[in-house]
Amino acid sequence: MPPSRVEERNALQKRRRRSRIRAVTAINLILLFMIIAIIGYYYITEGNEQIGRQMTAGSDPGKPSDDTDPGTSGDASVPGPAAQAQQESEMETVPEAESDISAPETVQTAPHPVKEEEGVQEDIGSEEGTDTSGSSSYVTGESAVQAEDEEGAAESAAEEPEAETAPAAHTTGSDSVILNFVGDMQFSGKVEQLLQEKGYDYPYKRLGSLFKSDDLTVGNLETPVTDGGTGAANKTYVYKSSPDALPELAAAGMDVVNVANNHILDQGVSGLKDTLAYLRHYGIQYMGAGMNAEEAYAPVYVKRKGMTIALLGFSRVIPEVSWYAGANRAGVAGVYDPAAAVQAIRKASKKADLVIVTTHWGKERASVLEDHQPELAHAFIDAGANLVIGSHPHVLQGLEMYKGKWIAYSTGNFIFSKSVTEATQDTAVFQASCSKDGACAMKLIPCRAELGQPIPLSGEKAAKILKKVENMSSPNVSIDSTGRAAAG
Repeated sequence: MPPSRVEERNALQKRRRRSRIRAVTAINLILLFMIIAIIGYYYITEGNEQIGRQMTAGSDPGKPSDDTDPGTSGDASVPGPAAQAQQESEMETVPEAESDISAPETVQTAPHPVKEEEGVQEDIGSEEGTDTSGSSSYVTGESAVQAEDEEGAAESAAEEPEAETAPAAHTTGSDSVILNFVGDMQFSGKVEQLLQEKGYDYPYKRLGSLFKSDDLTVGNLETPVTDGGTGAANKTYVYKSSPDALPELAAAGMDVVNVANNHILDQGVSGLKDTLAYLRHYGIQYMGAGMNAEEAYAPVYVKRKGMTIALLGFSRVIPEVSWYAGANRAGVAGVYDPAAAVQAIRKASKKADLVIVTTHWGKERASVLEDHQPELAHAFIDAGANLVIGSHPHVLQGLEMYKGKWIAYSTGNFIFSKSVTEATQDTAVFQASCSKDGACAMKLIPCRAELGQPIPLSGEKAAKILKKVENMSSPNVSIDSTGRAAAG
């Protein structure tokens, strides 16, 4: 082949190769641009939706926002320098929690119901293990779930509780007040499913006017109440209850709730903010947690029949250090070191005729007291408390009278999921009749804690629970057939 033809052929092949390279390059560039465009569109769309959600959350009065003044839980007197010193010393070893800890704005309209998240447990199982190694230690672990209770929770969800007679309405004279105390309440998991089916007033249908005819009703709110939040990690049971549960709780007569417990931060600081905002909106006062230690340890003051009543809430069951309220950190009023609590009680006793302390403590499913329970109870009474009411074990525990003041160590469950462990189904309304001089009489109204509904008992069933509590109480405590307790 002549050289000229060889050169022409080589040149043609080069042109073809260059054309193929340009074509492939063009195709790759087109594909790259398409991928970039798709990714950009996705992020722009998501960003716009996120901005829209934020704007909606900030403007819709039916949903608490995250950037407004926390307010307070009542006309509260708070711990002074000693409490602050304690919190500052904690800050040296306790890691700082979220920096944005302002409470949500008080809501103005009823919020939308919350959807159940995956991983929420329906049965109480064996929640958190309690560390009793010393006053400065913290609860850090979660105990295993018992299989029998998981099966029992599933079976009990379909049960319809039998009817019992509602307790009679109570009246008081002008010189005393009637106070009703109940145990753990949560509206999550199977309880929420049941209430969505039967109505959020379902838990109170067997109680008659018990909480409406008294002077004050107090319970332990064992759940955050929020549409948002982020579920706590490394926790066996993580609760999240719909704000739709609160209107009926308030309508039933619940006046004050203790939020110092091991579940109130299950949905983080934002879930706590929402909870406190919803409680304020529906007229339910709270104690035991706040946007800082000053708020968390502050008492709630209420006036009844010319009597000033101070209520304080504390917890000695805290899943991790970051839950402990600090000088600039939202959280729970802890009593692993009771100094701040004791100071708050002393200050409250100077302003109130009656000082009531509610405490989350003890070991779950245990009828035998942990050493810290009487130690703390006695310290609270020595500081000026007239009445001490406990929760957390999910079962009833006994009564004690110390220096003429009643201690109810555990009120058990009240509105909760149901376990096949029968001891968790025994409960009672602990009713105190107190005079202005701080003296209180104690009476128990026996109940059975069915799934999402307490049922008052009578006859042999009631007598069995009364005898059970008597047997767990201090040796000098007796409980008669009407539920009235006496210490001889």
